Amino acid sequence: MKTSRAKRRTPALLAPCVALLIAGGTLPAAPPALALTDPPGTPSATASAPAADPDSSALKPIDPAALRASVERVVKKLMVPGAMVLLRTPQGTYRAAVGTTERGGARPPDAQDHFRIASNTKTMTSALIMLLAQDGRLRLSDPVSQYVADVPDGANITVAELLRMRSGLYNYTSAPELSAALDADPGRAYTPQDVLAMAFRRPPNFAPDADYEYSNTNYALLGLVAEKAGGRPLAQQFRDRLYAPLGLAGTALPGIHDRSLAEPYAHGYMYGGTSYALVDKPYPAAVREAAESGKLAPIDYTHQNPSYATAAGGAVSTAQDLATWIRALVTGKVLDPATQRQWLDSPQAEDPAAPDGHKYGYGIAYQKFGPKAAMYYHGGELPGFNSFIGHDPVNDVTLIVWTNLTLSPDGRTTAQAMLPTLLNQIYTGLDLPTV
Repeated sequence: MKTSRAKRRTPALLAPCVALLIAGGTLPAAPPALALTDPPGTPSATASAPAADPDSSALKPIDPAALRASVERVVKKLMVPGAMVLLRTPQGTYRAAVGTTERGGARPPDAQDHFRIASNTKTMTSALIMLLAQDGRLRLSDPVSQYVADVPDGANITVAELLRMRSGLYNYTSAPELSAALDADPGRAYTPQDVLAMAFRRPPNFAPDADYEYSNTNYALLGLVAEKAGGRPLAQQFRDRLYAPLGLAGTALPGIHDRSLAEPYAHGYMYGGTSYALVDKPYPAAVREAAESGKLAPIDYTHQNPSYATAAGGAVSTAQDLATWIRALVTGKVLDPATQRQWLDSPQAEDPAAPDGHKYGYGIAYQKFGPKAAMYYHGGELPGFNSFIGHDPVNDVTLIVWTNLTLSPDGRTTAQAMLPTLLNQIYTGLDLPTV
């Protein structure tokens, strides 16, 4: 459902979009930072060529020390244990590794660290659906009832409407019983059918294609559509069609009983119970005050079973792999030219009254940040982690951010709250309000 919280920061749990104009604040200190940069011309692990004619006037010269200092400042204010920023521009590759991968530890984050990427998985699910359409195994105009039985009004909901978040189906991660069950038994495994049953017990929120509403139910369904059309398990199709061709050795969709993360990995933290990430539920003043004073420690959610997220947000990856992935996807290294054009053209305004605002398409968001700055991007949020992946094909900029604290004590999604600061460092002509 469209909630006040969703409008205030991002859609619940597996978030696609970024609230760029975020008010600042002052919070207690976070751990110290480290930063590394690669010089211009350093080969990157991306799978596609640079943009043919990037507009050099759009980009500022990257100052590694200033980049590091800006990340340190935001991490300190948001009380994030650790953060990783990986930036690639025509000038080179820059990394800012801040804090630690585990509270009380000493190891700084690294671009090879594994973490739960949450809703960035949707970019992979949508790419697989587009590949299956490209193969003729499905059509985007097909009703979901052709692949999955018992979907409310499934005969009138198309695959394209699922991709664009326009089905009207209730978002299963808003169901309070899911948060309660996850807190009661963090190791419990869920099938897509388990979580879809929670959604289908509620009536749809609107008729198909009558509105936009971010709903993880759409992508849980698309995972089942992909399995039916592709004839193989989703994890296997991800591996064979997406990860292996691009050399994404650190990326996987775990099995439903697999709570582990491959070494090296970052621990993920959040204050309070699962519902603070899944449901429209702001932190009470007492929780915020206790967190900011240091009297309340965040909970380690690293090994909560992510099977409830499935095709909507269950994948694990690294910053290095995600930089390869989002650039390859946006620059046409995954889909054929005709299908790529369809995918690039898919974003439409979430709010018809704001045609130049946030746009969402086939598992990808698009937004202009200024006259010379725009990105195809996605975001991810679940208990323990927050992240952002984006690529600007005009200026050949790739930006990856992950943090190991879902929400700051004042309720901001931490990686996404960092974005205005980073964009101001990258692009000329921007003066976005920062943390």
